[in-house]
Amino acid sequence: MEKNQPIIKIQNLRVIYNQGKSNEVRSLEDVSLNIYPEEYIIIYGPSGCGKSTLLYSIAGLQMPTYGEVTINEKKLSQMNSNDKVILHQVGTGMIFQSFYLIPSLNVIDNVCIPKTFCGIKRKERIEEGMKLLQRFSISEQFKKFPSQLSGGQKQRVAIARALANNPQVILADEPVGNLDSESASNVMRILKDLNDIDKKTIILVTHNPEFLHYADRVIHIKDGRIIKEDVNVEKRPKEVIKKELFVGGETEPPKELEILMRTFKNLSSQQRGSLLIPFKAKQLLHHVLSQITDEQLKSAENLLTEFLFNNFGIEIFKKKLDAGFDKGGANWNKQRAKRFSRRVQAIFEQVAILKKDPEMAPSYLADYLINTFGFKLDESLRMRFESFLRLRINNKTDKANFKKSLDAPVYLRGLGLNKNTAEKIAMEVEVIMLLNYSV
Repeated sequence: MEKNQPIIKIQNLRVIYNQGKSNEVRSLEDVSLNIYPEEYIIIYGPSGCGKSTLLYSIAGLQMPTYGEVTINEKKLSQMNSNDKVILHQVGTGMIFQSFYLIPSLNVIDNVCIPKTFCGIKRKERIEEGMKLLQRFSISEQFKKFPSQLSGGQKQRVAIARALANNPQVILADEPVGNLDSESASNVMRILKDLNDIDKKTIILVTHNPEFLHYADRVIHIKDGRIIKEDVNVEKRPKEVIKKELFVGGETEPPKELEILMRTFKNLSSQQRGSLLIPFKAKQLLHHVLSQITDEQLKSAENLLTEFLFNNFGIEIFKKKLDAGFDKGGANWNKQRAKRFSRRVQAIFEQVAILKKDPEMAPSYLADYLINTFGFKLDESLRMRFESFLRLRINNKTDKANFKKSLDAPVYLRGLGLNKNTAEKIAMEVEVIMLLNYSV
């Protein structure tokens, strides 16, 4: 499977239990998702939202009522029993919350079960099984039975078993749900290494937000539907991302514009250069303004476009906002025009600093954002905030990751801000970045 092709395609998936009966339950509703080789995907949501059903549908353990799951370009619905056996033996490895080790078999025999069904000779499968146990620091337990192991040890054995036939995809259903915090961290690190070092595709289900930072992409599910997607690290092929984000497609967008487009997705190639100005005006207007009539909004947008083209300065802009429609104005009242003009001017001051002194800009921008949104940071968190701003200014991260760094807990190297404040700050920075952008 090439990296530019999804290893797993989920199309319009629906799972309905007891369909047509009084106790009908709709577990999944119209779920579509592409997963690419070497991605670490976390499916996240509350208990009963359908996330495990989605995982079991990918594994071929749950047949969909409608829709299709395709793995390595083979549709599960078209697989015969032999195809499914091969998929479960060598295509995917499954890790469960309850371990499901066979109590009558010792550790090494539990690990080697998948190889046994593949007809591998005992000597060879024992050698390979011991290598896996050694890797996960549990080889000294190879003769023990599951009842003699701790929860963390059982899960490491279960992971070794899932890897026995070297599958390309690892499916994990709440794998640390029954573990203490230290054992849970060990298991999560193992899964991360399998993704980073072994290049395995990991698909993990959890309801615990503490683990979301491990993933490349987090798929949020609620009431059987995907409600949003967060990107921590982008591993999807560049051509796929560009197809999703760069609608025009005639030319390849520069890196800084590509990152901006993750926020402003309706940007087309025709809006580059001078035609980008109306788009900037629209985004700035919608960002700053509260509710206003459509006619006032449209008039203000036209005036803001002229202002961005440098056809007049901020004072004339403010007067025109207050002027009536019959005089070519936006028919605002003076107070609204004054507040809006002051807000625009403050944003443009930050843009000017960013253009003139990019090195010092994070410090000035931090002051501006702290004053604008009224939050406090001690000295160490202030320095951390500036480092986050520097990463965004230098296009080393995008809005989604920048926002995550703001509302992540302090002990997870975040700022611990509330989500609403983090979203406002992130959007303010995006608008500043957009206004600073030029071709």
